[in-house]
Amino acid sequence: MTVPANTAPKNNAWRVIDIVTAAVLGVACGLLFWVWNSIGDAGFKALDTLTPGLGGLAVGIWLIGGVLGGLIIRKPGAAIFVEVVAASVSALIGSQWGIKTLYSGLAQGLGAELVFLIFAYRRFNMPVAALAGIGAGVGAFILELFISANLAMSLQFNLIYLTCLIISGAILAGVVGYHLVKALAQTGALDRFGAGRERFNSAA
Repeated sequence: MTVPANTAPKNNAWRVIDIVTAAVLGVACGLLFWVWNSIGDAGFKALDTLTPGLGGLAVGIWLIGGVLGGLIIRKPGAAIFVEVVAASVSALIGSQWGIKTLYSGLAQGLGAELVFLIFAYRRFNMPVAALAGIGAGVGAFILELFISANLAMSLQFNLIYLTCLIISGAILAGVVGYHLVKALAQTGALDRFGAGRERFNSAA
């Protein structure tokens, strides 16, 4: 008899391959963030010119590290680990936000991590991925209330910005991240992880 994935005993201990993969994933995301630092910042400013707060729609790519970490590693701390490593790489290569990049990585990773924790690290479908992206966006929003002085901005701005972060996090980090993991799983690159084993189960 096959035991459903969400009720089977789960070993949350990190393996060496988990650590190595999370580190590699963090570096890859950090390079993506570094590229997006210029593109995303330009898009952020352009959207904010149209309507203050609308720039949040461009933030989602910076939130994807935690989502990917949680979906692939599926262990406590994976979302934070990958997002912080990615933020560190982005900052070291060259980020216009300096040390704030690390704070953002921690807040965004924590937001995604809390969603995976709520589901006890047992559910990794698209809705959960989208919620993790939203969680990362909310984490970014809370942090920016203080380090970016958004707390002094109008209620209208903050509501628009939060809404845009939620949309961007759900789509660019959550849905896109979910499909990236599925695509990687199809190549066989994730066969030693839950995401790769699901490929075999769905084909059975």
